[in-house]
Parts: sequence; structure tokens; C-alpha cells
Amino acid sequence: MGSTYSKETLEQLEFGEGKTLYGDTPLVILKAFLQSGVSYLGGYPGSPTAGLIDAMSDAYDPVLKDKGIYFDCSGNEASAAALLSASISHPIRGSANWKIVGTNVASDALTHISASGVTGGAMIIVGEDYGCDSTLVAEKALPFALKSTMAVIDPRGDLQHIANMVEAGFELSEYSNLPVMFILSTRTAHIRNKTRCKDNIEPKISMLNPLKEIVSDLEKIPMPPYSVEHERKKFHERIPAARKYISNNNLNEIFDGEDKGLGIITHGTVYNSLNRSLYNLGEANLQGETRIPIFNLNVTHPIVPEEIINFLDGKKAVLIVEEGMPNLIEEQIRSIAQRTKLNLDIFGKDILPQAGEYTPDNITKGIGTFLLSYAISFPEKQRIQERSEFVEKHKEKAANLLKESVTKRNPVFCTGCPERPIFTAIKILEEDYGKSYYASDIGCYSMSGLPPFDLSSSITGMGIGLASAGALSRMANQRVISFMGDGTFWHSGLTTSISHAVYNNQNAILVILENFWTSMTGHHENPASGMNMRQERVSMDIEKALKGAGVKWIKKVDPYDLKDSIKVLRKAYQTDEGLKVIISRGECQLEKNRKERVVTSEKIKTGKRLVQTKLGVDPDVCTGDLSCMRYNGCPSLTLKESPSILRDDPIAHIEQSCVGCGLCGEIAHAAVLCPSFYKVEIINNPSLIDRIEAKLNGAFLHFISNDVLNN
Repeated sequence: MGSTYSKETLEQLEFGEGKTLYGDTPLVILKAFLQSGVSYLGGYPGSPTAGLIDAMSDAYDPVLKDKGIYFDCSGNEASAAALLSASISHPIRGSANWKIVGTNVASDALTHISASGVTGGAMIIVGEDYGCDSTLVAEKALPFALKSTMAVIDPRGDLQHIANMVEAGFELSEYSNLPVMFILSTRTAHIRNKTRCKDNIEPKISMLNPLKEIVSDLEKIPMPPYSVEHERKKFHERIPAARKYISNNNLNEIFDGEDKGLGIITHGTVYNSLNRSLYNLGEANLQGETRIPIFNLNVTHPIVPEEIINFLDGKKAVLIVEEGMPNLIEEQIRSIAQRTKLNLDIFGKDILPQAGEYTPDNITKGIGTFLLSYAISFPEKQRIQERSEFVEKHKEKAANLLKESVTKRNPVFCTGCPERPIFTAIKILEEDYGKSYYASDIGCYSMSGLPPFDLSSSITGMGIGLASAGALSRMANQRVISFMGDGTFWHSGLTTSISHAVYNNQNAILVILENFWTSMTGHHENPASGMNMRQERVSMDIEKALKGAGVKWIKKVDPYDLKDSIKVLRKAYQTDEGLKVIISRGECQLEKNRKERVVTSEKIKTGKRLVQTKLGVDPDVCTGDLSCMRYNGCPSLTLKESPSILRDDPIAHIEQSCVGCGLCGEIAHAAVLCPSFYKVEIINNPSLIDRIEAKLNGAFLHFISNDVLNN
């Protein structure tokens, strides 16, 4: 997409020792990459790591390219993970990034790379989103890292600390030969602050200084007879080496407190939530100084037993504040304490929430329970009790502030979204053909499963929707319709779903929503955009790819032509055999508007004639039955109080955010609803003819209205 970061902001990436960089987390991580001497960077777009891809893309031409650093926006997470293979046999540092669920896609490559081990530092920035702010499922990266034996860095929310841990992560990777997962939570991904810079390090190997000879080491290839040796090295050499480096370099932090009999162990950004909770309970100040000692694990795997033992020794009770399930950190600490026969009480998920994001309000009650159990004096108990009750009462007061609870707000399609009209057409056709089995997929179109459309029977993963209905397409007397975006098509849909469907002669309808962008995670280029993230031209065509895969029935529609879309869908419904693919082509309205706003502003400024279309609802004609909304889902189509005292029900109303896509009027016509919709043209810098026409129209309307009143 480009232009997320200004030229002045990107110039800070060249700052040297002693200078201060002002920016956000992605920019700071990229600066830390440069200070670590990386040779290659890659990834697949996905929140909360979307900003990092933006930073790399914007910085490619002015910074990365000049240093010979390779960068690509990978085809999917598996191809991004495969980049790390460059570090297996060569002293090359590099990083790939994706969101948490992308780890599942990357798992095959990661498992093999972890088996081989790495020579150069290899880091995966994983955008973890346990609060489901941008993902559909709550997952943790830690269990995967334990399975495949990778180190895991989970930094607390401080930009300088994050930069330091990125640099330490490459050192840890090279020292232990383990790939390193670097957890970037939603909270840490959006920090803005300043950091102290170091000099950038030129990569040892780059596009400007290529390898003289590529090393081929058979013992590093994960095949028999070397596979067992790889497994032995993981646990007898790499993990001990990682523990030694972690301990020698104090990567984990102890924040001391005066009460030596108690302690709290936590990790990553949860440390920030913990500090806020302790402040609410009167146990800490705003600078993070606490009465209770805190051991914060910046490296959550491998855990160093000696560090845990030293912290637990001499304490009567410790609370483990670990976000999410399974509670792997807690179980490991309990195991260490049991094996060492330490005599203390350990609390964790027994008094803290098992699932859900650990925001301060979610953990304050559990922390208060722990502190109350071990409060020394009556005044201390009274203070903790009062503070705990105050927090709970504050939450209750906030919840009851309104007379009625706030209605849950579903995520909605944007105004003018080109994906929405197809769901409108399918919804209208349900009147004639009944409901189908709707196999949805991952993308903006996932929202079609929510009101007012309710067109989702399942969501099973990216590019998997059509394949998920393979068995049902033969075992149920119900039509199968699947949805897929262009980004998803090129990510994995072509192989996982379409090739599978053709190969197995699946009888289904697939709607490919081609909007030319990977939209839901931040508007990044994909193969349908015609340009990659290095701003190089590409030529990849969905229709040609479908034909190459053996699809015979392919139709294209303009989503804003509702009549034609319904006609094509009817044909697909009436064709019983094989895979039918409908390509709905319309650019993402947000991206389109961003470009058009610049052109519009320039035209108005320079006095050029500009015509903008808007839709409206005539309040005197609208009956208030709101049938239009049952098929629409546009956030600009909303409710307004009726202007007539004879009608109590609210009427339909179109907000000024309308982009004039025309769908409201199309629906009113196609669904035979009502004539209350109208279209107007707003003309900036009108011509003489425009002014004359406007005066004539005004005079005519005045004449008609007077005639009606007189009669």
C-alpha cells in the first residue's frame, strides 16, 4: 500500500548511536533489525503485525534496498517461514512475521527448520491476539514453540525494552541454534514513544555482498539417518545453550519489593496489566515500584529452572499470572518447585480467570484474593479489601450506568463495500430457492454470517471454506455456496479448495470476491493488485488460474449491478453438476475512496467541475417498514425519527457518509420494496449549463408544489 510512514519518519532509521527515534512499535522493531545486521525480511499481512509489513514496504526503496537487504511480502505464512531456511547453514540473520493463526499455515516449514537448527539468527515476529481484537480464534504461540523446540521472547510493553529484546533475540538464536519466536501482542504492537538508537550494522551477506559459495550440509537436512540426531541436539545442546545465554545476559527481569515472603511471576505484556492492578489495590505506584517482588519472564521458553528456584526460595507464597490456556508456564513452575521440594504455596489459574485476555479489570479480583490471604496486619487487609471492593463496585457502576444494556455491535461491512451486494443478491434469491449451506472463509466476507445476511454455516480456516463442504455436497440435499477473497485465493484457496473440488468433482458454487487488496488486515497488495509490496508490477489473473486448474463454469459480475448478479446466480443454481465459479470484481471501497479523495480535493481546489452522487430517503414517502435494511447491511443506511406525528415507527435514513454506490436503489428495485429512495448529484464548481438547469428544475418543482396545494 505504501505511504504509511512519511519520508521524515523513515529517515530516523539511519540514526546512529546516541540519537533518539520517535515512532511506533513497527518502526522501532525495524530499526532494531537494522541494528542487528539482518540480511532478509519477509512476512504475510495480518493484524497486529500488519504495521510491520507497512514499515518494511515503505522503507524498502529509501533504506533496505540501498543496504542490499532482501524483502518480500510472501505468498502465505508457509512461504514466509521458508525464508528462514537461509539461516540454517549460513551466518545470515533474518526475520519473517505473521499473525498468530498464520503459525498453523507455517507449521510445516517451521518444524523442519527447527529440526535442522540455525547458524544465523532467525526470528519470527508472531502477532498474538489473545483478546480476539483482530482474529476469530484465541490462540497462543507458546504451545507450538514447545512442540517444535523454538525459543520464545515475550517482551513487556516498553519500546526501548522491545528494541533491546529484538537484538538479544538474534544473539540468543545464534548462541543456541534455535529459531526464536518474538511475541508481538495487540497491546505492544501499537505503542508510540521514543527510543535510544544505536549504529546500524551492515549485513555480512546481502544482495550487495552475496555468498561466494552456498553450503550444503547433509547432516542438517531432516531425513534419516540424521532425524534422531536432530532431536538429540534440540534437548541436549540447543535448549541448555539457550538457558545459559538467558541466564548470563539477564534477559528475564526481577523487580524487587520489600515483602520478601511473597512473589509474583508473570510474562510479557501481562506485566503491564499486573502493575496497573497492583496500583489499583494500593500495592504499587505509577512508576511500577511495588511492595511485592515480581519476576517477569521476557523469555517464556525455555524457562531456566535455576532462576525459578532462586526466586521461589525463601518465599511462603507465589502467584503465577499467566494469560491464556493451556497454562504451560504455571505447570512448569509447579513441577520445578515439586522436584526441588520447595515448601511454599503456589497460586495461579485456581484464583485467576482460566481464559480471556488479562486486562487489569479481569485480574484485579484474583490478585486481591492472593494478597488478602497473606496480608500481615489488619490495616493492610482492610486496605486491600476496600480497594478490591472499590474496583468491583466501579465495574458494576459502569455496567449499570445506562438504563438498558448496550446492544452488542457486530462488525459490519464498510459503506459502499463491493462484497456486500453479492450477499444481498443471495439473500433475495432465498425467497425463491430456499437457504443453502454457506461455507464461509477468512476475510471481510466472514461478516456475511452476521445479521442482516446470516449467510454462514461454517468457518474452518483460510482458503478452506469450499473444501470444508466436500462431504456435505454429496451427503445433503442442500446447495453448497462458498465465499473466498482474492487474497485468500492466492494464499491457499487455489490449491486447498479449488484444485480439491475439481479433482473430486465437487458440486458447489464458489463466489470469489476480487477487490484487489488484502483488505481486512490492513489493505496490503496481493497478486490481484497488479503490484507487489516492493511496488513492482506483477501480472497474475484469477480467471486464467481457474481455467488452468480445470474449472469449466466461470462467470464475472459487477457487484453493483444487482440485476446481473441475480441473473448469474440463478444460472449457477440451475446448473447441477460440477464447480461453478462467480468472480465478483469491484475495488475495496476504502482503498478506492482514499485515492479518490485526493483527486476530488484537487479538483474542487482548482475550480474544476466535479459531480458526486449521493442517495437519500424521502421521509414523506418512507412507510417505516424498514424492509430495505433486511437485504442491505450498509452502515450509512440507518434509522431516523419519523417527521410525522401520525407515525411512531422510525424511518429509514441515509447518512452523509454515503458514497453513492447505488445499492440502496438497486435493492429497492430488485426486491420490489418501495419508491422512497432517490439519487441526487452534488455538483462542485458548476458550469453555466448546470446553473441554468438547476434554476429550471427549481422553478418546475415550485410550480408543481403550488399546483398541488391549490387543488
